[in-house]
Amino acid sequence: MTRLRFWMMTVLLALIAIPAAAQKPGDGPHVRIELVAESDTPAPGSDVTLAFVSTPQPKWHAYWRNPGDAGIPPKATWTLPQDVTAGEIRYPVPERLLIVGLMNYVYEHPFATLVTLKIPASLAPGTALPVSVDLAYLVCTDEVCVPEKATLSTMLKVGDGTIAADRRAQFDKYRTALPRPLGSQATYQVANGSFRLGVPYPADAAVSDVYFFPITDGVVDYAAPQTVGRDGDRLVVETKAKGAGAGPIEGVLAVGKDLGFTIRAVPGAVAAAPAGSMAQGSADSIWLTALAAFGGAVLGGLLLNIMPCVFPILSLKALSLARANDAEGNPRGEALAYTAGVVLVCLALGGALLALRAGGATLGWAFQLQDPRVILLLLLLVTGIALNLAGLFEMLAPASLNRLAGRGTGGSFMTGALAAFIATPCTGPFMGVALGAALVLPWPAALAIFGGLGLGLALPFLLLGFVPALRRMLPKPGAWMETFRHILSIPMFLTAIALAWVLGKQIGVDGMTMGLLVVLGLSIVLWAIGRRQARGQGARFGWVMVLAITVAGVWLASRSPIQAQAAAQVPAGAEPFSEARLAELTAQGRPVFAYFTADWCVTCKVNEKAVIETEAVAKALADGKVAVLVGDWTNGDAALGRFIEKHNRAGVPLYLWYKPGQAEPQVLPQILTQSLMQDLASGK
Repeated sequence: MTRLRFWMMTVLLALIAIPAAAQKPGDGPHVRIELVAESDTPAPGSDVTLAFVSTPQPKWHAYWRNPGDAGIPPKATWTLPQDVTAGEIRYPVPERLLIVGLMNYVYEHPFATLVTLKIPASLAPGTALPVSVDLAYLVCTDEVCVPEKATLSTMLKVGDGTIAADRRAQFDKYRTALPRPLGSQATYQVANGSFRLGVPYPADAAVSDVYFFPITDGVVDYAAPQTVGRDGDRLVVETKAKGAGAGPIEGVLAVGKDLGFTIRAVPGAVAAAPAGSMAQGSADSIWLTALAAFGGAVLGGLLLNIMPCVFPILSLKALSLARANDAEGNPRGEALAYTAGVVLVCLALGGALLALRAGGATLGWAFQLQDPRVILLLLLLVTGIALNLAGLFEMLAPASLNRLAGRGTGGSFMTGALAAFIATPCTGPFMGVALGAALVLPWPAALAIFGGLGLGLALPFLLLGFVPALRRMLPKPGAWMETFRHILSIPMFLTAIALAWVLGKQIGVDGMTMGLLVVLGLSIVLWAIGRRQARGQGARFGWVMVLAITVAGVWLASRSPIQAQAAAQVPAGAEPFSEARLAELTAQGRPVFAYFTADWCVTCKVNEKAVIETEAVAKALADGKVAVLVGDWTNGDAALGRFIEKHNRAGVPLYLWYKPGQAEPQVLPQILTQSLMQDLASGK
């Protein structure tokens, strides 16, 4: 069948493009392919992934496993060492290419297909594993097709399975483009020449440019247009049928650029989606989803103001608001400047996150806190703020900011930027879903959501700046402010202690000691600056020393080895999370509580100390024979990142409850209560 398609297409193209028939396709290969192994030293009894890294020349394309109306899928013939086996080729979500009424499922841009080799457990370390494959594939332009062949090889050696960091990142990027198993069974119906597919899909999950790529041949008319409707937790794809349809079919449901799910559908009744549910096309649903996510981000940012992790920053805002109550102040200017600082930092962090993910990294919100250099920088910053609040020295802004500060705006801008930067370890209600949606939406919509988060965080200050009645409710400025300022240094010192602890978890006791020594050096210099300020003397050299100490500290942190994730500790009665262990426990029919945390996530730690690790909840979990799995994302483990992302979350905390007999988990709120956990453990 595929060869027939190829020749039909070639003849047809020759007839309609006579000038092109005279053209020579030029020297090949027109799709250059490299064979790359994820690990050069796979361990005995393990799997190793190989990638066919393919780069089409401009205007050329290669074919998906089901090429559509024309084309031929690639064919691989392996030459492998004894007992080594190769699995099926896994393909990324393809593109559509309609040529003279023929629908082609192709790749016009660089792509990678993956294959898994199984290494026998009986092989001794050091055994050479020569791997070779003959690959036959068809490449085409809009006018001509050329069959190409490539003989590719690589030499592996049985070892410890080490994967280099850059290779890991490279393969993470390839895997991101692969369709993922949906997990829920779809249903299709063929009637009156129409094919209707119903796919279970969460109503609040974002989709764009939905399209069904059938793997099973002879089910639908490939070139016929597809209409997509949405009916609650269901997507309905309708198109022209090809054949009567019988038995299960397989395919890939694309729900966004490079994002799709493998599905298996069985025959059954499929009700039509409500008229007009997606009649205007998927673009409308994108912006509706983006609007809903923006609202969630604003609400989440607003609630972030009362989260424990933001408490130290509330102290800074309280002092600023008190000053804004002064009749000679500039409360509106301060409010706008503060909002600008918050929103710009959220946009910068969100933009960096999107850029890194576009490069293949598996990262979520607060990704920067996985770097000990950032933690040390925050430690020094928070220590400096605490010493300033305690009255050791006065914080002086640069001259340019001082001019703005004359209107009260320079300091407010810096306070807003600082508030947003230090608030990033937290996520609260509404934020998880909103930031998860941001990661799958087009970048303008995603940036708007990150901006909404900043707007929500700044909203109380913004209202106080523009509503005089609210400002009049604040206490009058006076001598009490100095005492209040000194008291508010306490939560900042506590924050510094927490950051030092996080640093120790990331780079060990030696790293934490190094960080504390840097803090001591900074404190001595700030004390000397304060002494000179008290005598009315300048302290330019002192500020240079502050900068030098900060740079030296960050450099030292970059030289410290990251602690292995395996060193992460879990509470008594719990186990480290792995997908294999989760599958084993659910197969045994046990209820499973899986939670994902990080040492720098204050919300996570509050939930753990106030709920999960309490005696009452621990007893309830034990009585209910609930298995507890803990995923520690402190150092940004890529595998955990991928699992978290599957549940439409951008980071931690994430709490999942698996009931026996149910494939899909219940996603719990980000603020847990003891009563909720006890009810779940008792099966209520």
